[in-house]
Amino acid sequence: MAARLRLTGQVLAVALVAGLLALLVWKVAQGSGKTAVPKNFTLARVDKPGKLELASLRGKVVVLNFWASWCIPCKQEATTFQKVWEQYRSKGVVVVGIDSKDFSGDARSFMRSHGLTYPVVRDGDGALWDPYGITFLPVTRVIGRNGKFVGDPINGGPVPAALLRQRISEALRA
Repeated sequence: MAARLRLTGQVLAVALVAGLLALLVWKVAQGSGKTAVPKNFTLARVDKPGKLELASLRGKVVVLNFWASWCIPCKQEATTFQKVWEQYRSKGVVVVGIDSKDFSGDARSFMRSHGLTYPVVRDGDGALWDPYGITFLPVTRVIGRNGKFVGDPINGGPVPAALLRQRISEALRA
């Protein structure tokens, strides 16, 4: 009898682990950010009153930078995005900062201290993390004029300025 109970327990444990593994695989596939077309969003602006909808930028090259004021690599790359905004703005490139999992007041202080003038929106609860495949900050995505992603996400630390400019150039040519 004890052997039978032990075998039943082991079968249930294996079934539970298999179910959890299947759930994990499904979750990763659903939120992998591997889609060609980014999920549209409408988010409150941090830089000024109102909202910004991603779809309103169709026809422009859009650089999305997911960041937070508490993120050390985000602080290191902030001036890069400001310089890119200043350099490419007249060419139809829009940099959009997405302050994520952060407080609005902290985001505004971050923007002031780094001299950010490009549009910044607030994704306070991180609702865009799954659709954009984000697991940590910072992450940058470039969207071409056709509304599709250009290249893979740029993550893993401060964005390399040369790589960012390369992606923007690709998006401008597309």
